[in-house]
Amino acid sequence: MQDGPKPQLEELEEINLTNGEGTARPVFVSKSMEPNARADLVVLLRKYSDVFAWRYDEMPGLDPELVTHHLDVFPNSKPIKQPQRKYHPDSEEKVKEEVEKLRSAGFIRPIQYPTWLCNIVPVKKKNGQIRVCEDFRDLNKACPKDEMPLPHIDTLVDITAGHEMFSFMDGFSGYNQIKMALEDAEKTAFQTPLGNFYYTVMPFGLKNAGATYQRAMTAIFHDMIHHSVEVYVDDLVAKSKYKEEHLRDLEGVFKRCRRFNMRMNPLKCAFGVTSGKFLGFLVHRHGIDADESKIRSISNMPPPHSQRSLKGFLGKVSYLRRFIPALAEIAAPLGDLLKEKVKFEWKDKHQLAFE
Repeated sequence: MQDGPKPQLEELEEINLTNGEGTARPVFVSKSMEPNARADLVVLLRKYSDVFAWRYDEMPGLDPELVTHHLDVFPNSKPIKQPQRKYHPDSEEKVKEEVEKLRSAGFIRPIQYPTWLCNIVPVKKKNGQIRVCEDFRDLNKACPKDEMPLPHIDTLVDITAGHEMFSFMDGFSGYNQIKMALEDAEKTAFQTPLGNFYYTVMPFGLKNAGATYQRAMTAIFHDMIHHSVEVYVDDLVAKSKYKEEHLRDLEGVFKRCRRFNMRMNPLKCAFGVTSGKFLGFLVHRHGIDADESKIRSISNMPPPHSQRSLKGFLGKVSYLRRFIPALAEIAAPLGDLLKEKVKFEWKDKHQLAFE
């Protein structure tokens, strides 16, 4: 919640949906919008302010009739209880705070006799806070893979480009909006300094969580996808061919969110922009551009020193392959180093291809 809106090319203006009365409820709107259109957009956002959540307790969760997350653990799997880990005193205090937040929101409940039990892994976020992750590796190994296909990123980017106006949105604590199946919830048990708990909602880190979320989003927006909306897991963009149609398209998205109790994170949304970052690309009316931050991360990489680092470099370059003519031909010398039984020796021809 504290990370702020996704970076956009256009300057964003913070709007308080409460008109200055009571607790602030900020959203972010493009400053470049025409005054009348901007005023109409603010009215629309205030009308549908209930589709946003600024706190955990404002998130009722998606209807279990629509979607729940099942683990479907293999019948012959032996439950595993991981040995308790030690934590640094500073981390332990922050872990306790996060556990209390999750408990007060109803996301977790205490459990006394767990069958499966995993440890938590404190991960430091960019803003200095602690994100509590769980080590679900043992549980994930005991679950089959959900073959629900994710949308093809290139297809989504191509379909999104060429529109005049966009609104980029993120689900509020997206995965946690989906309930765990009652028969599987206690398998998510984890140990903390405050005791053992299990998740009543779908946590991050579970196998197939992304597939379950994508299935839910497809069910909610099925007739709007490729028309006025594009969805990739918890990334959603409302798009309009013409600026005059955007409020109508955006209201359609808000109505669908309200119908299924879907909540968006207002601090990570940008409304009424003419260009923005979507799935690693910059989309706008004239097409797509490469993300400058990704270009910098590639150009600043040192020459690979092993097959593993070479694979990492080629993977990043491949993501921007549509902007590099004859990429396969240029990278051919580097590909030779990845063949079996080939010794990794970095020569001038490899350096030239790398540059």
